[in-house]
Amino acid sequence: MSESTSHHGYIDSKDDYLKRLRRIEGQARGLQKMVEDEKYCIDILTQVSAMTSALQSVALGLLDEHLHHCVVAAARTGGAEADQKIKEASQAIARLVRS
Repeated sequence: MSESTSHHGYIDSKDDYLKRLRRIEGQARGLQKMVEDEKYCIDILTQVSAMTSALQSVALGLLDEHLHHCVVAAARTGGAEADQKIKEASQAIARLVRS
């Protein structure tokens, strides 16, 4: 299943992801303002932690969607595409674990 001939696994949740990402964008602007306003370090770190958790939640959701849609579909057909999708998923998981 090629990316150009099918929709992405997250398409049914696209609006939810966009809403969450806009909220995270607002958190980032809030962090900038906190630094500009010279707020207390611990308060800023608390907000950084909240934003990090929100990003991780989005990432895990997208990974789950990818595994259930793209990887499963490729595994059904087998071959080089299946190998590639599994490799991509493994690499994405490794990046998430390192972050």
